[in-house]
Amino acid sequence: MEVRTGADITTLLRGVDGTDRDGLDAVVRALYDPLRRMAHARLGGERRDHTLTTTALVHEAYLALVDGERASWNDRAHFLAAASRVMRNILVDYARRRNAKKRGGDRVRVELDEGALAMTDDHAEAIEDLHEALARLESVSPRQSRLLEQRYFGGLKLEECAAALGISRATVARDLRLARAWLACELNPQLGR
Repeated sequence: MEVRTGADITTLLRGVDGTDRDGLDAVVRALYDPLRRMAHARLGGERRDHTLTTTALVHEAYLALVDGERASWNDRAHFLAAASRVMRNILVDYARRRNAKKRGGDRVRVELDEGALAMTDDHAEAIEDLHEALARLESVSPRQSRLLEQRYFGGLKLEECAAALGISRATVARDLRLARAWLACELNPQLGR
């Protein structure tokens, strides 16, 4: 089955779950370019000889989605949001493995903007700190945590975030402002004083 339109993708996604490998293959083929762009954005700051490539990140995300526990997706934006969460987890796991090898040293401050989460050796510990802060935010405001994840790890546009969560674009923008302020205070405690 060749998927060509957003409606085709939506129809296919509604009939697919995380255990339907053939259906998921068709979805990933149809959304491969956006998935590659998402992965490329996350890995943009990596050194050239880095072992985790854009293609590897997309493929690892695919494997995680296939191994998912009966996941289901409503539409393209919802699927890309799920993929962004999986990519975030892959990057965090990668950072943890790298940090386990080299503990210590000063922490690197990471500014949260569109390109801030491109991981380098210097960022590995900061990425783990960010992941832990997002987990704390999720306990306070799950929607704001998901929005940060979708926007900065997944590279979704405001409209795509709104569609994935079933909220307005204005609510997305407001929640992102609040979440960024909360996260800035959480990652830099001296700001909250």
